[in-house]
Amino acid sequence: MGALFPDRETAQGVAPLPPAGGPGRFGTPGRPLRRSSFLVGFTGALGVLLAYAVYLGLRNAAGILVLVLIALFLAVGLNPAVARLRSFGLPRGLAVAAVALIVLLLLCGGVFALVPPIVTQSGQFVDQLPSYVDALRRNETVNELIERYDLMERVQSAANADTVGRALGGVLGGAQLIFGTIFRALTVLVLTIYFLVYFDKLRALGYALVPASRRERVQLIGDEILAKVGAYMVGALSIAVLAGASTFVFALIVGLPYPFALAVVVAVADLIPQIGATLGAVIVSLVGFATDLPVGIACVVFFVIYQQVENYLIYPKIMRRSVEVNEVAALLAALLGVALLGVVGALIAIPTVAAIQLILREVVFPRQDSR
Repeated sequence: MGALFPDRETAQGVAPLPPAGGPGRFGTPGRPLRRSSFLVGFTGALGVLLAYAVYLGLRNAAGILVLVLIALFLAVGLNPAVARLRSFGLPRGLAVAAVALIVLLLLCGGVFALVPPIVTQSGQFVDQLPSYVDALRRNETVNELIERYDLMERVQSAANADTVGRALGGVLGGAQLIFGTIFRALTVLVLTIYFLVYFDKLRALGYALVPASRRERVQLIGDEILAKVGAYMVGALSIAVLAGASTFVFALIVGLPYPFALAVVVAVADLIPQIGATLGAVIVSLVGFATDLPVGIACVVFFVIYQQVENYLIYPKIMRRSVEVNEVAALLAALLGVALLGVVGALIAIPTVAAIQLILREVVFPRQDSR
């Protein structure tokens, strides 16, 4: 039997295993280690240290991970525009470049709309500051308070080296905040461009990590989630642009200062679910009341009417084909998103809830019903 049927290992070109207990090529195997309490405790301690090291790494890289998440969300939302341009015959590189250029122009337009009013108002305040000081000096009540509480001596004593150093630190901190914001914006822009260029490869790589038996179903559900996220972003941008354009026309009619800047503020605020439209309306109404009382009342009336039209006509018509999310779930998701990731969390809350609803409807509920 041994000659007719050689060992399977020898027939396949693999060296046969040594007899049990006999010496092998690398010596005689030793006995298995005993599961002593020391070995179990040491292994558990290593696992705890590894988990703590992972936690520290994630905490230290939280800022970068948030930027990556924003870039991924933007790439998923902008990919339908890239696909539309590719359907016209453009290569993917040119399509991505065109979409990135449009986004960059929109960002620059928003910055140029907001910066001049801030600089102008700051310059006017600095120019009027001497007149404010003279008015305070001529005020008898203010002079009495200065003499009673020795405010001049306190101001002089506060103007020392430590105070100046803290003021410079505040100025440097403000400059660091500005440059840090610019750096983060450029980082998100570059990451978004890279994700758009390699979007198909990244999606294929993600599906390749799924077992082959479930890959087709996961791919169908994943493509549906990506389509919903993209449709939500396109719809949200359309609603925001419409809100900004309506605000711009209204500001021109009633004579509000800086109408384009106010339109940009309303459009950006309208991207925030649930509370963004109200926030933009409050800002414009405050500017209206600062301009003139009838103008402020007109702003309140305009935004009350427009929000009713947006909530019951515009929003349902645009979002009906993209995402269908329960109002309570949307509100809770927006609140949790703000608590976890701030404005970014509020922006991605609705598509996240839509994705979770799709997974529950297509995966979790059928599995529970089959048990």
